[in-house]
Amino acid sequence: MSSKPMEGIYARARAAHKKVVLPEGHDPRVVKAAAAVRDREIAVPVLLGAPDVVQGLAKDQDVDISGIEIIDPATSPKRQEYADLLYQLRQKKGMTPEQAYELAGSSLYYGVLMIKAGEADGEVSGATHSTPDTVRPALQILKTAPGISIVSSFFVMIVPDSPYGEEGLLLYADSGLVINPNAKELAEIAICTGDTMKVLFGHEPKVALLSFSTKGSASDPLVDKVVEATRIAKEMRPDMCIDGELQGDAALVPWVGEKKAPGSPVAGHANVLIFPDLQAGNIAYKLTERLAKAEAYGPVLQGVARPVNDLSRGCDWEDIVNVTAITAVQATQSA
Repeated sequence: MSSKPMEGIYARARAAHKKVVLPEGHDPRVVKAAAAVRDREIAVPVLLGAPDVVQGLAKDQDVDISGIEIIDPATSPKRQEYADLLYQLRQKKGMTPEQAYELAGSSLYYGVLMIKAGEADGEVSGATHSTPDTVRPALQILKTAPGISIVSSFFVMIVPDSPYGEEGLLLYADSGLVINPNAKELAEIAICTGDTMKVLFGHEPKVALLSFSTKGSASDPLVDKVVEATRIAKEMRPDMCIDGELQGDAALVPWVGEKKAPGSPVAGHANVLIFPDLQAGNIAYKLTERLAKAEAYGPVLQGVARPVNDLSRGCDWEDIVNVTAITAVQATQSA
């Protein structure tokens, strides 16, 4: 990663020295990424999988994974301990001890149980598993963060030679997960993403809830949702700089913001853009990536009590390294 903001993520990850579980140790990309994470001192990686398979993949790629912990959940001496923990957490939902033991032997559940037990700080999955498979154990075991009811996602957008945001750095949410949030959910997404800007990059968040209307310039139920979300977000976090509803140009361009929303603490200076639904957010990030030649990192999950992140199944090993760095920094927030 050559961009200055992402170099900052690497530096914060090195300082944090967190342990991050990579549950897909049977994938060659994950094995290669684990070695890079160790070599760059981004985190302490833990690979889950049968040791002979993991070591075979490393040998095939001529990758040195010496010193990296490899755990086979199926044969781990902690499997029963983790099964007991899972049963305690899920028995009221109808889970039996036998079901808990079965799940504790799977990599996705074992990795999250490591975090719950305090033996790891975060997890990066998704190279071979779907988003629901990655998110389900996290929600069942770790739950959502205090005061937050929904898991959402964000993209780190870095636009070259741009004056907007923090010299081209912006966070877009939700651009990858929540299809049509209601007003309260949208408010929570705004708050989570604002906190993410502060934790990952050290910038004070200036959060704009976007619409096709600015401060009542249009009237529609779609606008009403954003107005209500803004009200809720400000009420929940009066310490955070949040405003809406704002059009995209009013959020980013100082002279437009001053004209359309005079007196707004966010208009013309936003570094966090909150989209009213997934259609808008997903379209915006893809257009920004292609038309503005922006770097786009994500989607990264937020709102889980401890960081568990989802990869694209089309990811390469460098993507896994990058998301591991982000996960390590996120873990400082929940420590």
